[in-house]
Amino acid sequence: MSRVGRLPIDIPNGVSVTVTPDNVVTVKGPKGELTKAMHKDMSIAVEDNKVVVTRPSDMAQHRALHGLTRALIKNMVVGVSEGYQKTLELVGVGYRAQLKGKDLILNLGYSHPVEIQAVKGVEYSVPEPTKVVVSGIDKELVGSVAANIRVWRKPEPYKGKGIKYADEVIRRKEGKTGK
Repeated sequence: MSRVGRLPIDIPNGVSVTVTPDNVVTVKGPKGELTKAMHKDMSIAVEDNKVVVTRPSDMAQHRALHGLTRALIKNMVVGVSEGYQKTLELVGVGYRAQLKGKDLILNLGYSHPVEIQAVKGVEYSVPEPTKVVVSGIDKELVGSVAANIRVWRKPEPYKGKGIKYADEVIRRKEGKTGK
């Protein structure tokens, strides 16, 4: 059995989970609603405030889908109850961020400011000029938007300049003079 897949998912208060016969899972909570179609071979059941995912056989594909399906549903439940956020830090002289309406404006050393359009389901906040917080209820979407922002200036290994995640550690290199 999959170690991840066999664990039941507890449904917190204020969250409701519904599963249609064709495996479309809808999770509603205080922060919003998420809907996702799961693979038709997995059987998903909601019983006494828990979601249980089972697989039909021990085929390699079914074993792989078992843990994946359970993890996706767990991420949906956590998203609508608590939400997700990624914090990005801008490191470099003159690197700064600001909000213009719902859009994000970044000064990253280019000859022009970089304007990042607001994405539906994701909110930006700038607590400091060198910090950007991307938050939302869909874990996949929040991570994707944060990665797209980071692509504008990946951190370089010599001075550490660029856009990095708050918990990311940049491995530094020595440079020409270090022997």
